[in-house]
Amino acid sequence: MISAPVSDILSGKECDMFRYPRYAHELTDENLTMTAEELAKVSRYPLTIHRDTADLYERLARDMADELRTNNDRGAPTRWILPVGPKAQYPILANICNAEGISWANVFAFHMDEFLDWQGRPLPSTHPFSFRGFCDRNLYDLLRPDLRPNPDQIVFPDVFAPDQFAARLAEVGGADTCFAGFGYRGHLAFNEPPSSRWHHYSVDEFAESTTRVVTLLEDTIVAHSHRTTGGYTQAIPRMAVTVGMAEILSARRLHLITDGGAWKRYIVRVLLLTTEPDVSMPVTLAHRHPHVEVTVDASSIAPCALGITP
Repeated sequence: MISAPVSDILSGKECDMFRYPRYAHELTDENLTMTAEELAKVSRYPLTIHRDTADLYERLARDMADELRTNNDRGAPTRWILPVGPKAQYPILANICNAEGISWANVFAFHMDEFLDWQGRPLPSTHPFSFRGFCDRNLYDLLRPDLRPNPDQIVFPDVFAPDQFAARLAEVGGADTCFAGFGYRGHLAFNEPPSSRWHHYSVDEFAESTTRVVTLLEDTIVAHSHRTTGGYTQAIPRMAVTVGMAEILSARRLHLITDGGAWKRYIVRVLLLTTEPDVSMPVTLAHRHPHVEVTVDASSIAPCALGITP
């Protein structure tokens, strides 16, 4: 594991000499082919690189359990915004909490998003693409009954009352930590690039976006199908309800994570090296957040291949 604290990064000679691109299109071939060690030296954010995804999931679960235990010991609530992606940490987290008796009684879990059917209606929890169903089976149902949170402390965006998500989040004091994966185009939750040939939105407008219903971009559907259904796009839901960028950016700590491997190497460099937020790359709105940390597996940060390889 490589861990690069921001204090070390900012004091390094490499950082003084490095020319940071403002936007993604300014990344050079040299930026794209930097090694993990080189990126760790100049990363704009505290960066942890795990040798593989198994190590990443174990460490993430351990860190979440430790944060929860610390809050419990202080008598403080734990208020998280949680993704389904990455997701393999959840059974590990449940096992740690069961073994160590870490209670979820004072946890408020705000889940980022949920798929909808093609008519914009909620999927039943039994649907194979239901995020709620996944979290029930792989986290909440695995917890010992005496450790589980009250069901009304588990919050998913409601397609019929989208404003209730932000209202409930504010009611409990806001999120302590937002854990978020990011897509190969940089989307956080299902906050995909909103601009099109016909409509354009400023960074400020996008940053103020709230919980809403979205129609997924075609390349997101293709990407999901490649990872889950062997390329069968018909099975991928076309719509979703997603937390907005406003709720994500309101968290006191933003922990960005990728376990995607080779297809995330470009967007990882966009996040770590660029300096300006860009609507076309939603993850760059993290540049506006005061407390960001990034966790990746080694494959996701390896050099980009800029040509045909054997």
